[in-house]
Amino acid sequence: MISRVTIVKNSSAAKNPGVRRRGRPPAFDRETVLSAARETFWAYGYEGASIADLTAAMGITPQSLYAAFGSKAALYRAALQQYRALNAETFSALGEPIDTVSAFERILRGSAATFSAVEHPKGCMISTAVLNCASENDVIADHVAALRRNSLDAFTARIERGVREGDMKADTNPRALARFLGAIVQGMSVQARDGASMEELLDIASFAIAEVARHRG
Repeated sequence: MISRVTIVKNSSAAKNPGVRRRGRPPAFDRETVLSAARETFWAYGYEGASIADLTAAMGITPQSLYAAFGSKAALYRAALQQYRALNAETFSALGEPIDTVSAFERILRGSAATFSAVEHPKGCMISTAVLNCASENDVIADHVAALRRNSLDAFTARIERGVREGDMKADTNPRALARFLGAIVQGMSVQARDGASMEELLDIASFAIAEVARHRG
């Protein structure tokens, strides 16, 4: 549940209205209100989350939002960064000294758990973020698309490493297999948004893992 944050008035400023304020810190915890914004964007998407929705969830005024983050777009980018940090442990499997199949098994099973978790909105914030948007939001759409491309590149690099190290067959097409896995992750996200349970998502993950295992060296 998204928590509200109480704004504390600056009593000293009220007593001394003539005192010039210099960089007064915000009376709220930035990470806490950013978490509330993240959950709102995750649930409704960039365009679906209005400033009114965001400020209600964050428990701050529009003026405080703009003072702290600059713009809705900047807030969204910060929320995406925080979301990625939440999933860092799952995707750290790409760089660990384990075989390729095990790395993607951990990613897919971890994604199934995250996408269906009851404490967060369903699905992947990045996969379903901005699939269609108004032209004025092209910069945001491009930013999210770049994040997806980065994931695809990371998947490709991990499979290429597997080929070099011999745990994947030499004739494996790393980019094609990476695109397949990216499509699986995005598809699991959509399935979760449509109500698929973790068990159902794990079934999808198992089929995908079996496909990766076919290329085991």
